[in-house]
Amino acid sequence: MTEQKQEKKWHEKRKHLVGVVVSDKMDKTVVVRVDRKVPHPLYGKHIIKSKKYYAHDEHNECRVGDIVMIRETRPLSKTKRWVVVKILQRAKRPEEEIAKKQQQQQEQEQQQG
Repeated sequence: MTEQKQEKKWHEKRKHLVGVVVSDKMDKTVVVRVDRKVPHPLYGKHIIKSKKYYAHDEHNECRVGDIVMIRETRPLSKTKRWVVVKILQRAKRPEEEIAKKQQQQQEQEQQQG
C-alpha cells in the first residue's frame, strides 16, 4: 500500500482568521480584532486574548462592527499583510433600526385608522 501525500498548493496553505472590524477610517484598509480563548497557565480559566490585524479592503465595503474573514497575503505595506476575503455578517446600523421602527409605527397607525 503506497499512500501518496498530496501537497497543498501555496495558496491553500495561507492562514484564514475570523474577526470583528474595529476601525475603517483608512482608505482601503480596515483594522480587524481577532479573539482567541487560551487557558491561564496557572489557574486554567479560559481568558480571551485579542490581536489586531491590518487588512486590505479593496472596495471599502467593511464597516465598524462587521464580522469578516481575512486571509494571509504578501506584504502590501509596512503593517498590512492580510486581505479581507468576505464579510460574514453585517453590523446593525442605528439608522436602519430607526427606519424600521418608524415604518412599523406607520403600518400600525394605518391598520388602526
